[in-house]
Amino acid sequence: MQFDDNSSRKYIFVCGLHRSGTSLLAENIGKLENCTGFKGVPPSVSDEGQNLQDIYPFEAEYRGPGRFGFDPRAHLTESSKLLTAENVMRLRASWHSYWDNGKAIFVEKTPGNLLMTRFLQAAFPNSYFVVITRHPIPVSMGTPKLGQASAISLHRLFEHWLHCNELFEQDRKYLQRVYELKYEDYIEDPAKYHNELAAFLGTRVPEGGLKEVKAAPSKKYFDRWFNLLTSSFFNSYYRFIAAKYEPRFAKYGYSLTELSGTNGDVLCETGKVNAALGSLYCLGADAYALILRLLSWPPPYLRRRIKARLPESVLVRINQARQKASLSKDRGEVSST
Repeated sequence: MQFDDNSSRKYIFVCGLHRSGTSLLAENIGKLENCTGFKGVPPSVSDEGQNLQDIYPFEAEYRGPGRFGFDPRAHLTESSKLLTAENVMRLRASWHSYWDNGKAIFVEKTPGNLLMTRFLQAAFPNSYFVVITRHPIPVSMGTPKLGQASAISLHRLFEHWLHCNELFEQDRKYLQRVYELKYEDYIEDPAKYHNELAAFLGTRVPEGGLKEVKAAPSKKYFDRWFNLLTSSFFNSYYRFIAAKYEPRFAKYGYSLTELSGTNGDVLCETGKVNAALGSLYCLGADAYALILRLLSWPPPYLRRRIKARLPESVLVRINQARQKASLSKDRGEVSST
């Protein structure tokens, strides 16, 4: 279903998995001439578009970072039952209440956009998609730091990276306006990409005001990965998944075995792990992750549902208890110094 939009407004959707640089990229696009990102978002709410609407579910409902893409419901297209005239009107109204409506180009960023491009294009016909990808090692190994994906085996995180990007590749042929870039190229020459993006969107780069682009600490993840391959007690597991996923990542220009500053001869031995034994290693990693999830139950998405159903008086008491505990901890740290 396609919805008419006769205005001159343009809608820019920044897409890319968590830890791919979407926040920095979206912020700088929002600072191009005649562009706007979200303004006046409450401090307690993330400025991602998913958190400012009630039409489609949050990524947390699909188990959050590193897992949401495995849920078929996260992949929305123009055939979605959510695309009713009323829902589209409400979605636009929700976001426009946080955009500067004196501008003509509106920017929204949510990692799950990667699986929603066709849905968003139907709801916002004059839409543009900016898709950024980053090496799977820092993305996959950095995702657990978000606090919602700590109990996921590494091979599942690799699989999630591939699954989401493969779904996007299938959807891409249906999109009218797409600009793709790699995080690694962006941080090397941000001015080049800002100018290309401005031309793609029909605007200009201002003289100043863009946020400085600094490389996130990717090297620590590559160093850790190299140590897992060479020195870990479970290095057979890591070598097995490196060999298993290498051909699929190579299609995107990334490698798990050819890393700058590492011993290539050692890494070339990754393919020597027996396939049957490697599968057992993966089962063991999944079992360990399951135990961790059980120990930390309920998961964040269930906590959110439970919290939404609690009376306001109970929420106030919980917040007061947390503040009291935090204050006691701070006093204890001060007294011990």
